This record gives sequence, structure tokens and C-alpha cells, in this order.
Amino acid sequence: MTDRSHRTLYVTLMAIIAFTMLLAGCASTKEADKPGEPVSANADKDESAGQSKNVRIGFQKYGTVNILKAQETLEKRLESDGYKVTWTEFPGGPQLLEALNIGSIDIGHTGEAPPIFAQAAGAPLVYLAHEPASPASEGILVPKDSVIKSVADLKGKKVALNKGSNVHYLLVKALEKAGVQYEDITTVFLPPGDARVAFENGSVDAWVIWDPFLAAAQTATGGTLLTDGKDLVANHEFYLASRSYAENNQSVIDALKEELNNVDEWAKTHQKEVAEILSPQLGIDIPSLELASGRRAYGLQPIDDAVIEAQQKIADAFFALELIPTEIQVKDATLK
Repeated sequence: MTDRSHRTLYVTLMAIIAFTMLLAGCASTKEADKPGEPVSANADKDESAGQSKNVRIGFQKYGTVNILKAQETLEKRLESDGYKVTWTEFPGGPQLLEALNIGSIDIGHTGEAPPIFAQAAGAPLVYLAHEPASPASEGILVPKDSVIKSVADLKGKKVALNKGSNVHYLLVKALEKAGVQYEDITTVFLPPGDARVAFENGSVDAWVIWDPFLAAAQTATGGTLLTDGKDLVANHEFYLASRSYAENNQSVIDALKEELNNVDEWAKTHQKEVAEILSPQLGIDIPSLELASGRRAYGLQPIDDAVIEAQQKIADAFFALELIPTEIQVKDATLK
């Protein structure tokens, strides 16, 4: 793929996501007054009209946030202060952060790469906290009968992934280690659902994906894991907010972080219960979720210089490959 093509893909992707989220990003999956009714961008300012303040949280299909949503402890904690929590599900981190950028949500969680793409696109986000490294929770999968036996064999092949997601960096590092140029593969940018279809019907040769989609595909298809993230990437999960929301709602941010940490402490020793809670919510079978939950780490951690430095390395790598259009300083997306 040419340098010009990289830049065209980037601009086109951001335009499509922005248009899509403008149409649908505000819809609550649970607590809106009517199914599919948009959430007001000013809902948290409507106390004078007798309405509850609104905390709008974006989430993806898996993670501590999903357990928090299922247990409803954040709602109970904030209710006495007049807050209402609404939840919106997104297929991946890039889409979630575009919604945050345009003001459809206040808080969300993603992997390492999406905040870098979003910051490069001008999103006013800030890092709040992160989960421990979980490199085994993402990997490169090929069909069980594939002739591809190593990452080096991906040269000249079609590889599906969600552009700008955590696994984008995994692919970059895996190819680098195998001595394959990024330009020597054909990247097919698809969200997880569409990528699963392409993977199963043979439209792509490999799929770079994260849990629980990775675990579900392994369980259902018997696919072969070429590599996971061990010795290649850290695979942190980050909690993020719009800068204006974080600076003006410290009590909500503190409550969220405390409840997330409580959930993590419980989940460490209740892996089967985690799978049972999440299965109906996510539509993924319990064995797959047990596989996924057993290979991730738990325990909320603060944003420090080490994790910012690690993020900066990813940002620099993406800029060198012209996957983002401008250099960024990750530290600029932290609370002073």
C-alpha cells in the first residue's frame, strides 16, 4: 500500500466514523426513556429542568466496564447525588473515541492504539487510569486448515483487523519481528463482526483480533493462533474521558475509578461467575468467556510516566508508518 493510500484511508475512515456516530452515537442501549432515543448532549446540565444529571459511558464487548454495567454498582452509588448513568455499546475503540470527540459520550474504555489515533485527529481526550498489561488477550488467527504456519508466511496475504485498534500495533510488531514489511501484506479494515464473517468464508487469510472475539473464534472455528501479544506488546486497557468532563466532574471520575477497582478485585477470584454474568449480556458462550477472562490481568492502575512513555513509542511507530497524519505528544492528553 502506498503512502498516499495510507493517508487517504485515514481521512476516509475518520469521515465515515464521524458521520455514523453523528447518526447513532447518542443512542443509549439501556437507560434512555425510549428504545433508540438519542441522549441529550446537555443532559448533565438539565438540573434546572428537573432532570437527573447524566453520566454517559461508552463501552465495548468485554472488559471490567461490562461487569460494572451488569452489577449496577455505579448507578447505585451516584443515584443519591442525582446522577443517571447511560451506556452505549461500540464495536471498537476507534468508534467509541469518535463518539467522545463529538460529545456523544463522556467516558469510555479502549486499548492502547485508539487514543493515539483519536489524539492525532484532534480529540480532546484525557487518560484516567489503566488495567495491567494483558498481552495474551489478543493475537493473530488463521483458519485451522491454513497453509500459513508462521507470521513470516503472511507476506502477500490479506489480513483483517479493525483499523486503529489495539491489534493494529500487534500486527506492526509481529511483522517487524518476522522480518516482513508492513507494505508486504494487504490490510483489510473491518470491525469484529464483519471480520469474523470474512475470516470464516475465506475472504481473508488471517485475522488480528482481541478477546472475547479471539476466544470465541478459537472455540467455534478451531482456528490456529500464529502468535499472541507476549514478548511483542503490553496490551493495556485505558479509561478515558473528554478533557472538559474530567476537569469538571472529579467526584464522578473518582467514584468510577473506585467502583472499577472493586469490580477488578472481585473478578480476580471469580472467573466462572464473570463468564456467567457476561454471557447473556455479550451473546458469547461461557467457555469462550472463561478462556478470555483467564488470560487477562485485573487491577486498576494510575497513569504514570512509564505508561505514557510506552504509549509514546506506539504513537511514534504509527507516525513513522504514516498511519497517523501528525506527530503527537501523549503527555498532552493527561490531566495536569
